[in-house]
Formats: sequence, structure tokens, C-alpha cells
Amino acid sequence: MNQPSARTARRGFTPFRLALAALGITVLARLLWMLLTPNGMNLVDLHVYVDGSASLLTDHLYDFTYAEKTPDFPLPFTYPPFAAVVFYPLHFLPFTVVAILWLFAIVAALYWVVRIAFELLLGPEALTQPRWQTAAVAWTAVGLWFEPVRTTIDYGQVNVFLMLGVMLAIRSTRWWISGTLVGVVAGIKLTPAISGVYFLARRRWLAAVWSAVVFGLTVAASFLLNPEETRRYFGTLLGDADRIGPVGSVWNQSLRGALSRLLGSDVGTGPWWIAGMLVTAALAWFAWRALQRDDLLGTALIVQLFGLMMSPISWSHHWGWLLPAVLWLLYGPYRAVPGAKILAGYWLVTTLLGAPWLLSFLQDSIWTISRWGVWSWLGAVDAIGVFALYGWTIWAGRRVAAPVTPPADLSPGPAPRPVP
Repeated sequence: MNQPSARTARRGFTPFRLALAALGITVLARLLWMLLTPNGMNLVDLHVYVDGSASLLTDHLYDFTYAEKTPDFPLPFTYPPFAAVVFYPLHFLPFTVVAILWLFAIVAALYWVVRIAFELLLGPEALTQPRWQTAAVAWTAVGLWFEPVRTTIDYGQVNVFLMLGVMLAIRSTRWWISGTLVGVVAGIKLTPAISGVYFLARRRWLAAVWSAVVFGLTVAASFLLNPEETRRYFGTLLGDADRIGPVGSVWNQSLRGALSRLLGSDVGTGPWWIAGMLVTAALAWFAWRALQRDDLLGTALIVQLFGLMMSPISWSHHWGWLLPAVLWLLYGPYRAVPGAKILAGYWLVTTLLGAPWLLSFLQDSIWTISRWGVWSWLGAVDAIGVFALYGWTIWAGRRVAAPVTPPADLSPGPAPRPVP
């Protein structure tokens, strides 16, 4: 029997198979960590979803707290009541089963986020080519090591699913599909509601209106199931940042969190925050104006990053949008503009190392807002990166749009005619 040649054996290790192997090893490592390490099954936010939603039909949904693994900060159910409607079936399953399914669902959702990002950047036909199929799998494997995604898995968070819902809404050209997706994910967690601004920026008026209608329907459905807790959430609990968590913790990467650590106390919504948001809004506006007309992903990133800056609390695991941002910088319309790779490298370094995670070991308490000097600046990596991205986009748009001046013609012209 003939043995396969070395060349035939090497042929089996195609780039796609290597990327698939890297993804499989990453998922296996995460699964083993979850099952074999003492804290692998903590998944504190997933416990809040599962255990908290079990109180959906009682008057104690927003009295629930989970403190078994977080004794210094008992975690309340902070989501809209519609989220409890969505999560309610989970409490009928064993928690270990839910946790494992949650992990695989996050991996699948992240793959589709990456795939849709490539479709928006290169066109749907690009994903029929082996090169881009390999890139989608490889970037999914890399993205699982991004700190926002790592912490999403560690906590059992819902953020990747919400991001996928928004990406599907961007991808669809049907107003009722796009509006329904954004309205539903905003009903689960309020932060994706900023995507309505994306519809306005793209002049998708029907999608914007329909997303608001669908969100209203999620509130109405919640009211029918539990009018008391729905009234309580939208009447008194909405906007209470102290209930969500410590504003000054390094895990909070919003503009308010960054300014609070720099100044040594919670800036709230006072003059410092207002001034910072005015600067952010101006930069976001001009960055949006600098985009090419058909740049759907670029528009979405401008809007989503603005929402993360504006929110009083944007935990580090909310920043999963940095993965599509890196893809936009490396493969988008401005990829050849100087600085694109530098910015992509900045996000890759800060997310793969996990700056908030590293700095969290230096804070005595998540509740203490201390002025650490250089540490507070390092703790503002995401806010600084957003300002840099907006500024670079404005410059890149002008650079690409600037007309190319032809070189001066230095050849001698015709001899002047004699003056009569």
C-alpha cells in the first residue's frame, strides 16, 4: 500500500483548516476552563438572568439580587422586564446545561458578527471565496481572546447576541426586519436603542420608526405580564446608575467613568461630562460626514461607539464593537490611509491584553474612586481610542476626498508673440 507523500500530507494543512483548528482549540480551552477550574462556572450575570427571571410573575423581580460569588456587590436584575420574559424559560434547565449552551451560542454569534462585517466591507460574494471564509474563522478565533468577549464569556453576558442583532439589522434592506431586530434587542437591554440613530443617519426613516414601535410593544407585553414591576422599572429604576454598579471602577470604560477616575470623584452629568459629550458628539458628527456614502459598517461603528461613550456605565464587556472596528480599519475603505494599521494595532493590544482587567488588580475597591495619576489615564484606553478613531476618520475622509493636483508643467511654452 502506497504511503501518502509529504507534499500530499502538507496539502491537508490548508489555511482554512488551520484557522478552524485555532478556533476549535480556543473553544475547547474555554470549555475546559469552565468545567475544570474552581471559578469557571461563576457566570454571575447568567445567574442573574436565569435566577432573576424566575421572579417574572411576582412583585419581586427588581428585589432579586445574586450575591453568592459577589458578596461585595450583590447583583440585582437591572434589565427591562422584557428581558425577564426572554430569559424566563432558562430557569427550567440545569444551570450547567445553560452555561455550556451559552458558550457555544456566543461563539456562533461572534462568527456571524465577523462574517457580516466582512460582507458589509467586501460584499456578500466575497464570503464565497476560500480566502475570506478563512479570514472569518480566523478572526472569530482571535476575537474570542478580546477582553470584551473574554469577560462576556466569563460573566455569561448577553452582549454578543445584542451586537449580532444590530449587525443583522444593518445587513437587512427590509425596514420591518431591521426595525424589529433593533426594537427587540433594545427591549432586552436598553443600550442597543442607540441603533435608531444609525437608521436616521442612513435615512431609513421607516426602520427608525418601526424600531421604536417594536420597543413599545416589548414594554406593552411586559406590562400585560407584570404591570407592577414594569411600572416600577420605567418609573423609578430607569437611569439609576448607582443600582447598576460603581461608576468609578476601572471596569467602567464610558466617558463618565474615565473622567471620574481622572478627577477623583464621580462627575455625574455635570459640567465636565457635558463638555466631554459635546466634544464627543462634534467629533462623531464630523467623522460620520467624512465616511463614504455606502460605508454601512463605518456608520454603525460611529454610532455604537458614541453610545458607549454616552452611557453612564459601559462595562468593558460592552465594548465588543471593537472587533468590527479593527476589521473596518484593516479591510475598510480607508485601510490604505496612513494610521489605519496603527489604530487597529492599538485596539488589538489593549483588547488582547485587557487593560481594564490588568488595572483592576490595582484598585482597592470597585467603589473607591481614587486619582491614580498615570493609572487613571491608562484606565481611559477605550475613551482615548474613540477620540483617536473619530479624529483619524475625519482626517482620512478629507485625505481621500482631496483632489489630486497635477504636477506643474515646467516645459517651455511657445515663444511670446511680439507686441505690435
